[in-house]
Amino acid sequence: MNIHPVILCGGSGTRLWPLSREIEPKQFLPLLRGRSPFQETLQRLQAIPGIQPPLIVTNQEHLPTVMEQSDALGLAPPGLLIEPMGRGTAPAVAVAAAHLLRQDPDARLLVLPADHDIPDQKAFCHAIVRGKDALERHWLVLFGLTASRPETGFGYIRRGAPVPGNEGCFEVLSFVEKPEMEVAQSLIASGQHYWNSGIFLFRAAKFLAEFARLEPELADICARTAASLAMDANQLHIDGKTFAPCRTASIDHAVIEKTSAAAMVTADFAWSDLGSWQALWEVAEKNEAGNVSHGDVHLNSVSNCYVHSSRRMVVGIGLQDLVIIETADALLVAARDQSQKVKEVVEQLKAQSRDECHAPRRVHRPWGHYEDVDSGERFRVKRITVNPGAKLSLQLHHHRAEHWVVVKGTARVTRGNEVLLLCENQSTYIPIGISHRLENPGKIPLEVIETQSGAYLKEDDIVRLQDAYHRV
Repeated sequence: MNIHPVILCGGSGTRLWPLSREIEPKQFLPLLRGRSPFQETLQRLQAIPGIQPPLIVTNQEHLPTVMEQSDALGLAPPGLLIEPMGRGTAPAVAVAAAHLLRQDPDARLLVLPADHDIPDQKAFCHAIVRGKDALERHWLVLFGLTASRPETGFGYIRRGAPVPGNEGCFEVLSFVEKPEMEVAQSLIASGQHYWNSGIFLFRAAKFLAEFARLEPELADICARTAASLAMDANQLHIDGKTFAPCRTASIDHAVIEKTSAAAMVTADFAWSDLGSWQALWEVAEKNEAGNVSHGDVHLNSVSNCYVHSSRRMVVGIGLQDLVIIETADALLVAARDQSQKVKEVVEQLKAQSRDECHAPRRVHRPWGHYEDVDSGERFRVKRITVNPGAKLSLQLHHHRAEHWVVVKGTARVTRGNEVLLLCENQSTYIPIGISHRLENPGKIPLEVIETQSGAYLKEDDIVRLQDAYHRV
């Protein structure tokens, strides 16, 4: 039996801010045993019998990171389904299911998030194998985990009658989404509720039939979207005009909570959704004082804290039960048991249009990366690194001019109708409104210092005219 994994790589990662940002969310950070949750998810799948190369649902912004981290594991290249905009998990899964069904008329899908921690691969594999029996009977299979404590950040599944012939498999009676503490305590006391792992196993045809029955309008848009996918090597690009009318919907709300075909398989693997700094502290390796530290951290009389330093030395004295996260542009200090409120704070910062919510100082792009060095009124300085053979889009700006200085490597510069070749210590000026492109024709990374000047210096003042990475 072939199982096609569909890995969902969406999400903005606001609960682990400031380390996690909109364009570099938690699933791509090295949080787990030196690897990212996304990499751990890819590795975990390898032990499942009959597993096929995964189809990864992501967006253009995250594509370079997905490819880089996949390559680092040395696994077979995954398939990539690239969304032009996020519309929630239901449309993403529906488009993926319709595509895979065309490739395999009897396709079975294992749908799972990219940002969970499941350290015991053997137990995870055992649960999936147990779920196959229910899948063969045309159930939409969920995996419920024993709820060992009341948690307000998790969803719960209430089990119903046992499914005949399937040990540890139950019909689903109801769902409870992220309850208040008193409600969570009563759910635990009932003995009938399990944490919802957010992992699903089903036949593609069965899911699409239920989706069409329960959400006909949404299902029709997704079917037309799947039929219009553009293929580029192992990349499937969703057409934005076809997909845009989709309303945002989760797979739980659109299908799983409405269908009578849902069955829950009980699982006993250790699991965390890494939904807060508290959750990350719980799964991390601690020292004898209960502390977790990363980077240049020095602690004295400190216990049960999570401390992360990205750039500067962090010293803690006489502290207890805190989260301290230092990055180049933000510092978070919070009581560990209050870390669920980080999301609220980030929403407040977004309302103030703070850039610190969106991107870190170093931003990865398909062609390389850039890092902010300095900024002030009417100026911004970046260090740009372009990979060998890569090139930026042909673009222009309405509100800023740019001055480029090559500090390493060789640059091919398009400026209007001119094409220039610049070596180290040479420079060029790009006036406002002039089309331009930066390329690296060499075999070593190209490094350029870019100085922007103008009245508006944010990233949305980019008009792309041509692009090798489908961002026009």
